[in-house]
Amino acid sequence: MVEYKGIMVLAESADGRLANIARELLGCGRKLADDLDEELSAVILGDGVAGLAQEAIACGADKIYIADNPFLKDYRTESYTNAMEEIVKQVMPRILLLGQTSIGRDLAPGLAFRLGTSATTDCIELTIDADSGQLLQTKPVYGGNAMATFTSDCYPQIAAVRPKVYSAPEPDNSRQGEVIAIDTGPESTANRTRVVDKVSRVKEGIRLEDAAVVVTGGRGIGSAEGFKQLEELADLLGGAIGATRPPCDNGWIQNSAQIGLTGKIIAPDFYMAIALSGSSQHISGCSGARNIIAINKDVEANIFNVARFGIVGDWKKVIPAFTEKARELLAE
Repeated sequence: MVEYKGIMVLAESADGRLANIARELLGCGRKLADDLDEELSAVILGDGVAGLAQEAIACGADKIYIADNPFLKDYRTESYTNAMEEIVKQVMPRILLLGQTSIGRDLAPGLAFRLGTSATTDCIELTIDADSGQLLQTKPVYGGNAMATFTSDCYPQIAAVRPKVYSAPEPDNSRQGEVIAIDTGPESTANRTRVVDKVSRVKEGIRLEDAAVVVTGGRGIGSAEGFKQLEELADLLGGAIGATRPPCDNGWIQNSAQIGLTGKIIAPDFYMAIALSGSSQHISGCSGARNIIAINKDVEANIFNVARFGIVGDWKKVIPAFTEKARELLAE
């Protein structure tokens, strides 16, 4: 009988460093590995990524599998699925963790099918069952209105984890680990896509996904001018600005600011929900926030049901006063 053992993390990279989600997954994986008394390994795919191995070791990995190949420079479904299938079949990890990113969302289901197992996406909590040793995978369901915990009898157990729900560990540069080069061979002839061009959207300030503070407006903001007031507050707090779908559809703010089931899923420390009702579609995108502060003139608004703090009032009066007070406190 084949024995599956250890925790494996797909460590994404960006701009010559491990991505934030990679470090978060290594922190999560280290805890799971310690609970099982097994090893934590990381897989790094790409072109010219061998130098990232020590960073992954410093974040908790015991072994690093490096697939350094020109055809893995850009993410393509076939290339990454083929490479990961080969690596997983060699290593046989008990648990495989990916990020709930554009790569992880695309890769996890197809890889699970190839491996004859299952995958749980958008997880916000992972623990080990003390009796069975299986991975308990908790995620929002019904548009974020409830939480459900899943497990699987199939191996490897694959989970895609929402960014920001785990903290990245402090790197320990004294840690030692083993680095193993993986030869994934020439580019697969099954590849039916190629990268023609890349267009980067230049955005000043903090990325919405990385922000510790997010100020979000809903339909009740009423105009692009209203969002400029929210942007002023977000800048003052060192955060980013978000929106529900209606403001984006109306052109009051760029579509990249949309948070929710059809937008971005974030988990900041501090989330201000202003003049938005709190529909299940929107809550699914911000339910991982550590503190939700709601401002709405409708005392019956659903957003108050999930908020830690709430202010019943007109945002046009509340936000200027809040901004002025925050400016005073920050100046002290």
